Amino acid sequence: MANEFRTLTSHSAEYFGDTRDYWWNLDFLALMGKRLSLDRVHDVLDVGCGVGHWGRLLVNLVPMGARVQGVDRDPIWVGKATERAAAHGLADRFSYQVAAAERLPFADASFDLVTCQTVLIHMADPGAALDEMVRVARPGGLILVAEPNNVARALTLDSANFNDPVDDILARVRLQLTCERGKAALGEGNNSIGDLIPGLFAERNLVDVSVYLSDKASILLPPYASAEQRATLEEISDFKDRDHWIWSLEVTRRYFLAGGGREGEFDALWSVAIGGGDKFAKAIAARTYAGAGAAITYLVAGRKP
Repeated sequence: MANEFRTLTSHSAEYFGDTRDYWWNLDFLALMGKRLSLDRVHDVLDVGCGVGHWGRLLVNLVPMGARVQGVDRDPIWVGKATERAAAHGLADRFSYQVAAAERLPFADASFDLVTCQTVLIHMADPGAALDEMVRVARPGGLILVAEPNNVARALTLDSANFNDPVDDILARVRLQLTCERGKAALGEGNNSIGDLIPGLFAERNLVDVSVYLSDKASILLPPYASAEQRATLEEISDFKDRDHWIWSLEVTRRYFLAGGGREGEFDALWSVAIGGGDKFAKAIAARTYAGAGAAITYLVAGRKP
């Protein structure tokens, strides 16, 4: 199985599988490294590090002597990140510890680069985390945040659903948007916070704020032979087998009701959303599915004055 963590209850476990290794084009990150002068970085803090995917990508963009420290609120991810750093021969450059993003256990002005990937989408108060990230950055240091606009994918149509009834397409949009609003109302984060990050940077008086759009798309074309495509299809198949949409049935219902949805309409909307997976599976089996796999992920950078 491509995701050994998929059934754990720890945060983001469903999305720490092999597909995460393909979230970025490496040449795009290399370009970002040049634009943001990451060759001048010596101390990196990876906030909400998970099992370490993001830090291990960035270490290729900083000098060989640069060190990376990571924090995560969940001890299991700190342990797994430590194991994976060792497995990649990076144990001498990486260290991890348990800590909350809102209470970073470091002195002021400790790091040249403070960064996170898809962390603020899970936070009740992303501003509090950003305040801490700015605090521990050195003057002139870089704050670098990678966050998505996830709701946009509800209207990204492909060969499997372009001709669906308009009401079905709108039902999926309604379900996702209502759930995202419910997630935020429950204090569990804004799943499409990417568009808000530049404003949060400005509120904290960061300078040289810049925004880049990831050029990554996850193409699926018959015969679906690449390692990335196989990992993607394995994850999608696993989600389908477990009736997992973006979230589980239970979590989706909870978010939907918290977002203003009515109990009596949930089952019908859920059926439409899950039914889209059935159509996709049939198209894959028949080798008729083709999709570009578009997503909106922002890379937002700013410097501490």
